[in-house]
Amino acid sequence: MVDDNNHDSTDAVETDGGATTEAYLDEEINIFKPATPFMRDHLRVIWLSFFAWVVVVFGPTTAILFASDFMVETTVLGGFPLHFFLAAIVTPLGALLLSVAYATQRDRLDTKYGISHEADTDSSGAVATDGGDD
Repeated sequence: MVDDNNHDSTDAVETDGGATTEAYLDEEINIFKPATPFMRDHLRVIWLSFFAWVVVVFGPTTAILFASDFMVETTVLGGFPLHFFLAAIVTPLGALLLSVAYATQRDRLDTKYGISHEADTDSSGAVATDGGDD
């Protein structure tokens, strides 16, 4: 059975709460007005992660501009200034934790909307490694 777009409609996989991949792929992507519930939820995760990243990465630098005396005079872990500790330890650790949090949230969204990342195989069992057709 072939639809108007010359795609085999039997190959369409249901995702995104019942919409087919054909319908999903035909939607326009707009970061300010998501077209599907999956896009809306995924953009929420992206924007929250972005704002958390801004705070984690630029927070210590901004804090030393506004409270330089406190950041320089406060020591942690046996004499390290607070601004050094935040920039050297907390910022990279925060970025790593944000990566884990994003991956966890994305996995939850994939489960919620029935999105699978299993390798697709054709009838001969060959796997398209580039994501395209063999």
